[in-house]
Amino acid sequence: MIRVLLVDDDPLVCAHLRTILGTAADVEIAGEAYDGAEALDAVTRHRPGLVLMDLRMPGVDGVTAIRHIAALREPPVVVALTTFDTDQHVLRALEAGAAGFLLKSTPPEDLIGLVRVAAGGHTVLSGATTRRLLNAAAGRRADQDGRLTLIEALTGREREVLGCLGEGLSNAEIARRLHLSEATVKGHVSRVLVKLGCPNRTRAGLLAQHAVLGGYR
Repeated sequence: MIRVLLVDDDPLVCAHLRTILGTAADVEIAGEAYDGAEALDAVTRHRPGLVLMDLRMPGVDGVTAIRHIAALREPPVVVALTTFDTDQHVLRALEAGAAGFLLKSTPPEDLIGLVRVAAGGHTVLSGATTRRLLNAAAGRRADQDGRLTLIEALTGREREVLGCLGEGLSNAEIARRLHLSEATVKGHVSRVLVKLGCPNRTRAGLLAQHAVLGGYR
């Protein structure tokens, strides 16, 4: 069962999401929150497995809330909700710890499947947007150059795992591809994130894609 917390300052948006997700037998709405401060409290009280987080809210915004949630001992997966996939906002959400993002205009027939994908450990991020995000990060060249250099210091197995993260694979899929146990893959992923200074697997995946594309030369 995927327990989902809905966070949006518009109750109508929460009601819309609740109606759609409520039709899935494997999805349970754990609760709702209407700003970032309420979201952090709701995560502590309801312990959802996944949070759909609006980014633009009065008071404590979504990015700030994501950062605090990601710092918890056992944080849920957080997926940013946006009206428009504005690069600046999406990048900030990913840096804060979001595992991806969904547009509020996502068709109802696709939303449930994407929630399942995110809950399964995948990155929910369109390919076209990924490339734009890589270009939008060009202003952070020095930081990215340093991280790209760090890739060379990874072990061969860690580079293989990083490449799989760049494809958006879950731990289970990486395990099958590399013929490893999921526990071993989890350990490799953790070490890769630490060595590259990436806050989450999504940022590591973007870095892997940038290395392949040769974006920083």
